[in-house]
Amino acid sequence: MGDSFDVIVLGGGPTGENAAARSVRGGLTAAIVESQLLGGECSYWACMPSKALLRPGHALAAARRVPGVPAGERLDPAAVLARRDSFTAGWDDAGQVEWAEGAGITVIRGYGRISGVREVSVDGRTLTARHAVVVCTGSTPVRPPVPGLAEVRTWSSREATSAKAVPERLAVLGGGVVGVEMAQAWARLGSRVSLVVSADRPLHRMEPFVGDLVTEGLVADGVDCRFGRTAQRVAEAGDAVELTLSGGERVVADELLVATGRRPATDDIGIDTLGLEPGAPLAVDDSGLVSTVDGQWLYAAGDVTGRAPLTHQGKYAARVVGDVIAARAKGGPVDTSAWSPFSATADHVCVPQVVFTDPEVAFVGRTAEQATRDGIETEVTDVDIAVAGSALHADGYRGRARMVVDKRRRVVVGVTFVGQDVAELLHSATIAVAGEVIVDRIWHAVPAYPTISEVWLRLLEAYGL
Repeated sequence: MGDSFDVIVLGGGPTGENAAARSVRGGLTAAIVESQLLGGECSYWACMPSKALLRPGHALAAARRVPGVPAGERLDPAAVLARRDSFTAGWDDAGQVEWAEGAGITVIRGYGRISGVREVSVDGRTLTARHAVVVCTGSTPVRPPVPGLAEVRTWSSREATSAKAVPERLAVLGGGVVGVEMAQAWARLGSRVSLVVSADRPLHRMEPFVGDLVTEGLVADGVDCRFGRTAQRVAEAGDAVELTLSGGERVVADELLVATGRRPATDDIGIDTLGLEPGAPLAVDDSGLVSTVDGQWLYAAGDVTGRAPLTHQGKYAARVVGDVIAARAKGGPVDTSAWSPFSATADHVCVPQVVFTDPEVAFVGRTAEQATRDGIETEVTDVDIAVAGSALHADGYRGRARMVVDKRRRVVVGVTFVGQDVAELLHSATIAVAGEVIVDRIWHAVPAYPTISEVWLRLLEAYGL
């Protein structure tokens, strides 16, 4: 049986949903091909369930930081897991399917592979695209080549966010976002957690003080942090798992979370039929067009491109892709210059990200080191987050902020905040970086009193205004 659509999207996560929805909004027909749950990793195994696991612990910790909370209050793990389940709809995607069909998108269940020019095969069914195929298959976990790792039972991020019970002992291999968030979430639910990180601190690609402050938070929650250590061997130890670390230490745990990164999911989607390398990212221009395939029909967005692997960035790129395809289908002009609606350029200079630990980390743009590496002469301003708003927010509030300024142009090129509940400060910083706002103008953006956002005033004063 053959089926034709204007646009066929491979992958039904948030990125694919946005690409299809924008194509339909532009007057085209669109189908999403998805073999698992519509809504993808973010809805069922990443963003939503992980934050649902973290939030109760953060709320309790926040309450303990002000007088008047009864001593001895503890989390109820069963209630936390039940609330987590509500955000995933019990891993039932009926609601997502209803939304997609209501938006005019055809949902096709099955595993899709590119089988030719503008052609996708789905379990023996052939689909053809009149205008475009969009690859939004996301990413897949990377497992390090540790002897014995393949022979033992492990958690990926999926098991870490969907587990039905609190493990007595949890080992976490990897100090990135997934590693630190899940270490803290399960520690606060009662697990004895060991965090093994090969670098000298977690989140080591961020500003140096980020990892230091996050480590303080982890240690305060009882996480056993082993920095500068790698796993040399993994083996079963009865019903448990034993890690032998460099240095000779051993860590025994009931569950082992391997959180050592992700890579684009292009292994088995048929790109080899186009002369592309399976497993490699799909290189795209700023309109989302795969630049190495002729005919202006293959597009990609999100993690699969290797550009800014974050849900919000994938959705942003997908909106651009859908609009570009619709415009090109109508034969209209498509301006792909910087800052055009048809050009996804934000990831070049102003990617925002939040790490939902306690303390939170919120950053956008370049770190001081990245800016220097990019040839920018910088002025770096650091301040403690010590304003009336933070003092009211929590007794003993501890936080840090950094502003990186291009000295020649006097524009903000990077901002990092660490502290309780700093995520809501991030969008103001994102606007400053994306808009290349001159610091003298930010001086006239008066922060409300008494809020934590007054830290902007302290940054500008320390800068010299």
